[in-house]
Amino acid sequence: MATTILLLCLFAFIAGFVDAIVGGGGLIQTPAGLILMPTEAVSTVIGSLKIPAFTGTAFAVQQYLKKVKVIWKEVLVLMFLAFISAFTGSQLLTQVSNAFMKPVILIVLIGVAIYTYTKKDFGAVATKNVHPKKAFIYGCIISCVLGFYDGFIGPGAGSFLVMAFISVLGYDFLKAGTHAKLINLSTNLGSISLFLWKGTILWKIAIPMAICNGIGGILGSKLAIYKGNRFIRIFFLLVITATLVRFGYDVLK
Repeated sequence: MATTILLLCLFAFIAGFVDAIVGGGGLIQTPAGLILMPTEAVSTVIGSLKIPAFTGTAFAVQQYLKKVKVIWKEVLVLMFLAFISAFTGSQLLTQVSNAFMKPVILIVLIGVAIYTYTKKDFGAVATKNVHPKKAFIYGCIISCVLGFYDGFIGPGAGSFLVMAFISVLGYDFLKAGTHAKLINLSTNLGSISLFLWKGTILWKIAIPMAICNGIGGILGSKLAIYKGNRFIRIFFLLVITATLVRFGYDVLK
């Protein structure tokens, strides 16, 4: 168990490090957890991983809010909808068997990995101007749909939120990233609430992983400032490719 925890902490650190620079930390952390805890229910693994995911997102939110102003009256509604949707998605996850979920997660992870790596410059500038009332309605729909996805499967939700806020609402990357992190924070909290209620979080794994994820996020942010993300993108692709191949072997063998 000690070796498993150490390896999970290493992956949590890498996930936080990479996520702070290019996103996609869940692509590293989720398959690693499923590989290293093969006897646990998928819902237990993903529920436990929501703790470090929440920690990493919380650190990121603090940085984003220093640069971007948000309309809290509207954002809090979106966060509430995302919370309820994620709670519902996680409830469904606890009812589904490992035999069904692992292949589904593998397919989703591969798709999200391809998307995350290829969409390098998506959202560099604002692309459209949506009427505020329509923007709020669209934001509610995005929060419900992707909130449910994050509660049920998870990896890539942050990237999908950014993509949705950019392509549907026309936000630039910074504004989209700010809203995405706030919604993602709420979806993580919704899932955590469900798994707390079910009592399925493995705290002896979740807490050290959360610490390592946070440290990785801080160091990754600092490196991003000085080095840029070219090297990290290559590192990210190598890590997730190796991890997905290993996870794929476990699923298909």
